[in-house]
Amino acid sequence: MDDLTEKQLKSFEQSLKALFDELHMLLDISSESSDTVELDQTKVGRLSRMDAMQQQEMSQACRAGYQKRLKDVQRALLNIEQGGSSLCEYGWCEHCGDNIDIRRLEVKPESRFCVKCQESQEH
Repeated sequence: MDDLTEKQLKSFEQSLKALFDELHMLLDISSESSDTVELDQTKVGRLSRMDAMQQQEMSQACRAGYQKRLKDVQRALLNIEQGGSSLCEYGWCEHCGDNIDIRRLEVKPESRFCVKCQESQEH
């Protein structure tokens, strides 16, 4: 794959901005469900305290994922904004320096690594 065209770059930038807004919304929505579990049974309703604590942990894990992804989106937007002047230009793998396949960017526009390097990091 060669460098991204200006049209492709604009399209990815729009996708990243929409994803940025969506992640902020998800963080706002999930903030209440990750609050400390209280002993007030009227607030918990029919759920046991243990169930409420488990839901809180799941919500906190989701929030951590949203926050990590938001950082990746911000990094990608910065790379697009800075173009070739940044250390890692958008669309290039931060590990090996090869182009990231456009199909990968279409699925996950904030991708920092090519598939091969991502797989090696996960193992």
